[in-house]
Amino acid sequence: MKISARNALKGVVKSVELGAVNAEIVVEIAPGKEITSIITKKSCENLGVKVGKEVYAVVKASSVMIGTD
Repeated sequence: MKISARNALKGVVKSVELGAVNAEIVVEIAPGKEITSIITKKSCENLGVKVGKEVYAVVKASSVMIGTD
């Protein structure tokens, strides 16, 4: 797989919650570190996303904000 996005985080699907239109997918990218994605239900089905499957969480953003206390 080759993509233009610079941030592709490899992980394992921990949970999939299907809604009427969308799916919420939680991916563990490191022990105790998770990232959540909302994609269409159809995309989830087409990709065969299921718990335990190895996937990539791809982040493409024109700006990433940083905050401090």
